[in-house]
Amino acid sequence: MSTGLSAPAPASALFHRLSRRDAPEIAFTINGEAVTAREGDLLVTAILTHRATLRKFEFGADMRAGYCLMGACQDCWVTLSDGSRVRACTTLVSPGMAVVIDEIKP
Repeated sequence: MSTGLSAPAPASALFHRLSRRDAPEIAFTINGEAVTAREGDLLVTAILTHRATLRKFEFGADMRAGYCLMGACQDCWVTLSDGSRVRACTTLVSPGMAVVIDEIKP
């Protein structure tokens, strides 16, 4: 019997689910790694339940995690595998979505 609770987020994740979520899981990828979100999740939530950062900063070596989280600041743009860019805080996750995040290389 399912409890409706999500598996714990990785220790490196920025967001952690605290409430019960019975929505079906959706499979998508981050940098080719298979991960899941819940139906109705925004992309920012889906990414940050698996990672500590959202994307690389365009003007420096830092990573970003979004800023306003409501579509006003332009800080959450992410790239999909088809080359399109979307705002993670206003885009729903869709099955098979493939997010490409530029990691900082040591």
